[in-house]
Amino acid sequence: MDFVPFNSRDTRHKSIFGSTAAGESLRFSVLMPRSFQCSKVTLVVHDDFNNYSYHDLYWCGMDGNDKEWWGTDYTFCDAGLYFYHFNYETPFGTNHIYLHSAGAGVFSSEGKEWQQTVYSPTLSTPDWVKGGIMYQIFPDRFNFSGELKPDAPSDRVLHNDITDIPVWKPNEEGKILNNDYYCGDLKGIKEKLPYIAYMGVTILYLNPVFEAHSNHRYNTADYMKIDPLLGNEEDFKALCKEADKYGIKVILDGVFSHTGSDSIYFNREKRYDSTGAFNSQESQYYPWYSFNSDGTYKSWWGIDTLPETNEENEAFIEFITGENGVLKKWLELGASGYRLDVADELPDKFLDALFKSVKAHNKDNFIIGEVWEDASNKFSHGGRRRYLLGNQLDSVMNYPFANAILDFMRYGIAENFMETVVTICENYPKTILDSLMNHIGTHDTARILTRLVNYEIEHKPREIQASFRLSESELKSAKTLLKTATVLQYTLPGFPSLYYGDEAGLQGGSDPFNRAFYPWGKEDKSLISWYKKLGEIRHSLPCLKEGVFKPYSAMLSCVAYTRESEEQKIFVIANKNNHEIIYNLPPEFKNTVELIAEGPVSDSVRVPAFGAVILLKDF
Repeated sequence: MDFVPFNSRDTRHKSIFGSTAAGESLRFSVLMPRSFQCSKVTLVVHDDFNNYSYHDLYWCGMDGNDKEWWGTDYTFCDAGLYFYHFNYETPFGTNHIYLHSAGAGVFSSEGKEWQQTVYSPTLSTPDWVKGGIMYQIFPDRFNFSGELKPDAPSDRVLHNDITDIPVWKPNEEGKILNNDYYCGDLKGIKEKLPYIAYMGVTILYLNPVFEAHSNHRYNTADYMKIDPLLGNEEDFKALCKEADKYGIKVILDGVFSHTGSDSIYFNREKRYDSTGAFNSQESQYYPWYSFNSDGTYKSWWGIDTLPETNEENEAFIEFITGENGVLKKWLELGASGYRLDVADELPDKFLDALFKSVKAHNKDNFIIGEVWEDASNKFSHGGRRRYLLGNQLDSVMNYPFANAILDFMRYGIAENFMETVVTICENYPKTILDSLMNHIGTHDTARILTRLVNYEIEHKPREIQASFRLSESELKSAKTLLKTATVLQYTLPGFPSLYYGDEAGLQGGSDPFNRAFYPWGKEDKSLISWYKKLGEIRHSLPCLKEGVFKPYSAMLSCVAYTRESEEQKIFVIANKNNHEIIYNLPPEFKNTVELIAEGPVSDSVRVPAFGAVILLKDF
């Protein structure tokens, strides 16, 4: 494109980059060729409900001899998601300006529109999250305190060897029960807090800890009890209290879109004395679920052991969010917030009540939603979601960044990486951008070391995954790529989230092979040292807390960007080429310090093959 009439990422065209608060004035400016003999330019704005508004721009003056500016001030009065383009009139007829790519517009009769996210002026997120580091633990697989739990249900299969491969074969009935346990517990996590703090962790995210009858515990049996193999309420309180001494806050997994069929609420398996919804229509829990006339019921993704809850049922909402509800109980016992499982399957009514409840306990409690796409324009539950506009979520799991990092490390297409990152920066409110959960591996994905060099393995049959291990050369390559991927993860907007054991060199495909026990005594100490170093670098840089992200270059399998605050700037360069490059530095980063190799640089810097550098400029 030779001529760009409008670019949403250029403040000459749009006075504020990215999202804006309701009531905040925006200046839109369009550049037109003088040869068009333009007589009128109109800003066309609409919402999802086809409510259109039209605002004429006025002539503002020349730009050189052959271009002219047209502009207008516009205010989005209400929070919401809006879309816009421009119309213009000439002696030759009426045409339009639509989005082409990377924020830039093009003269066209049809095309895409720009998105404008408008959030509530009251939107804020907890300050303690920004600049932090998260550590995610799958509780059964991290550390066993050695304390036996005699009250654990007898139908659980307990491993005696932590090096065992998780059970993956179906039983004689062809079912995968997920009933094998390694006995990781809360006291075991507490014992390892010094190690967790060693890596600079400030947020501890635990996969479900409530009583449930599978090792993943996403089939809740009792929201009011800690699972007996993990310990009890006192153990949870003690963990939160001890974590606080290390400056670490604990986040729990909130699984509210479904329960287990084997629960006190549904009780299909009749484990409990209670009258569950499956047992009788007279059960107090019956309205929590959706039954058909033939006795079948709605279940999560068709899995009959996971009956879906009716999250708009007032009794269920009260049970979860009420004054004596689930949320407040665990917050009172020491939790500092929740990660919401499948947040896009929870209706607005439920999310609104949950937000109100969690924030009423403490406005600095943190709420993260599991959303796999761009959360600013997500459609689900029959409509556009308003997660990021205020009073619903503080943050989301940042899958767009995760995918961008992984794709760049695999294919080296720098332009795609940068476009994904800048799009999220443009679409998300700044305070939420600074609070994003930036993971590159979780309990739902293959281990990052495996994904980086063999990203097809997680889609292979379990028989193949069970015996798969990286070769020595593959492992060496994966570790090199991981180090560069984590430089990106630790320096992009948001906070990095580390999945337990990734730092210790765990490998594995999809569930359950990504959920092996932490390899105590056989850790990859070089990787642990790397994560410790990254943690130290991150905590030494105030600009990573709320600093502005600015792209610098993205081409030839190399990306470069800055993070900037009033105190300092850093310049990050990542090289996916299989050879070293010499990067000529912009003037302000000449004669600065490189933080990874810990040495000075002059007019240029050497970036290793498949490597990265971080340059620091203090003011």
